[in-house]
Amino acid sequence: MLMDERKKELLKEIVENYVKTVKPVGSKSLCKKLNCSSATIRNEMALLEDMGYIEKNHISSGRIPSELGYRYYVENLMRPKDLTGEDMLKLQTIVSNNELQVSDAVTKCLEIISDLTNYTSVVLGKNSGDNLLKQVNIIALDSNRVVAIVCTDKGIVENKQFTLPINTNLNEVIKASEMINKLLIGTPINKVSEKLEFEIKPVISKKIKNYETVYNIFYDAFNDFLMHNGNIHVSGRVNLLKEPEYDKKEDIKRLASKLEDEEITAMLNSIGGGEDLKIYIGEESNFDDTVTVIKKNYKIGGEEGTIAIIGPKRMEYERVVSLLNYMIDKIEGQNGR
Repeated sequence: MLMDERKKELLKEIVENYVKTVKPVGSKSLCKKLNCSSATIRNEMALLEDMGYIEKNHISSGRIPSELGYRYYVENLMRPKDLTGEDMLKLQTIVSNNELQVSDAVTKCLEIISDLTNYTSVVLGKNSGDNLLKQVNIIALDSNRVVAIVCTDKGIVENKQFTLPINTNLNEVIKASEMINKLLIGTPINKVSEKLEFEIKPVISKKIKNYETVYNIFYDAFNDFLMHNGNIHVSGRVNLLKEPEYDKKEDIKRLASKLEDEEITAMLNSIGGGEDLKIYIGEESNFDDTVTVIKKNYKIGGEEGTIAIIGPKRMEYERVVSLLNYMIDKIEGQNGR
């Protein structure tokens, strides 16, 4: 069965009406818009249902888009939505801040997009395993407190504060940091803990009296770095749970458990990549049948990562796509790609 212009227009109206109202769309509401009789609309809706593009809601005679209907809409019917001056200004204010690194600008922009859309936004940085250890420093704050600073060749810096046990020799801690610098520089960050255990620990145990205390400081500092530099930043987790689709406790509980960092990271890594913006609807998302994930990889100014928006299938597709494209275009322009 052919998808003629009337069916296309009808499907577009059903999708956009349902996105806006969260109510199944009936034939009467479309007559004036499409300049057709109610009988004609009902007939066309029946054909669209037979084709799999719309489905009947159990509690109403109206129709809602199916996953196939949403897919046809985003690939054939959706048009970029003009952003408001206010939306552009909020993003432009972040992008034009020259003091921000690319990753920080991306993260702050995604936080704004989450607020604007009421969906969940995600920034997933490049895996920390791609970072090589450049330097580790110990800075004394006072007689029993120090800060361990870990730096990588990609410019990532992480610090962790420690309170030293009583009778710990601060000079030994600093001496250990100098030894570790010599032995570990150039090691991939995700291999540091292993090398620290099997190669470094035997060395410092022979040269430093309280080596266990010193070893634990560095082990904890590197593990802390890895934990924070899986580099995932999620904004608006609660936003998604407030959508009308999730009005039952079991739905909220199911989705909340999936919005943990590890689950989101696994999902984003499982659905492919590429620099083109991709839309994964329902089952395609490998996350939850009720959501859509819009994802894009970026490589700007030497920094790489992934951005994503997670929302209901009943998503404002045009607006989200326009916001993401505008943000990336502006950041690329600011940083010469």
